[in-house]
Amino acid sequence: MTAPSPSKSFTGPTDRPRAAEPAAPRTAVGEPKVVAEGVPLAVRPNAPRGDGRYPIAWLTIRTPYGATPTATSTCLCGRDRRAFGERHVLALITDHTDHRDHCPLRTTTEGRTAA
Repeated sequence: MTAPSPSKSFTGPTDRPRAAEPAAPRTAVGEPKVVAEGVPLAVRPNAPRGDGRYPIAWLTIRTPYGATPTATSTCLCGRDRRAFGERHVLALITDHTDHRDHCPLRTTTEGRTAA
């Protein structure tokens, strides 16, 4: 017979079954904790919600040091314009501001009839 390897424990043969040992007594008082104290278990019912606004148009301006400035104007209505150079970027900024007032996604029918 070969000797057991040192990484394994050898308990030897048993003739009879042993009784299970009782569990250690609980020392905590009260209900068992699920998470740390102060951590909410569920989302609060009065969680703050958005005010209904969401972005629909973006104006991105990049002016790397010593390089040509660029700008991009995009909108969810399908508008996608780009400009390169200082004069064209300034014109695109003005055009983007004007588009905000005339975009079909931003203007309501009440506003059109009232104007």
